[in-house]
Amino acid sequence: VQLQASGGGLVQAGGSLRLSCAASGSIRSINAMGWYRQAPGKQRELVAAFTRDGSTNYADSVKGRFTISRDNAKNTVYLQMASLTPEDTATYYCHARSSYLDSYWGQGTQVTVSS
Repeated sequence: VQLQASGGGLVQAGGSLRLSCAASGSIRSINAMGWYRQAPGKQRELVAAFTRDGSTNYADSVKGRFTISRDNAKNTVYLQMASLTPEDTATYYCHARSSYLDSYWGQGTQVTVSS
């Protein structure tokens, strides 16, 4: 499974960005996909994800501001981010997990929010 993330960039506080993650390869085994982020000096944390049963999971810090969605025909998961703050600055990673519990990571895309 390969994950190609895109859409990061520099945005002012209060702005919006949309991240995309396109999956390819042996994707039939994938049953969960989502986004994590890692800020300098901090641990990687879950941002938003589709779980195995298709429900969504959000970090408390992004609830009401970020929305995860997917296009199954394109094997792509999106993260729409709104009302961004400098605290959202991080490298964002796409993640997928297979039914065999294998874990896959994308290359990371940088999101920088200026105050």
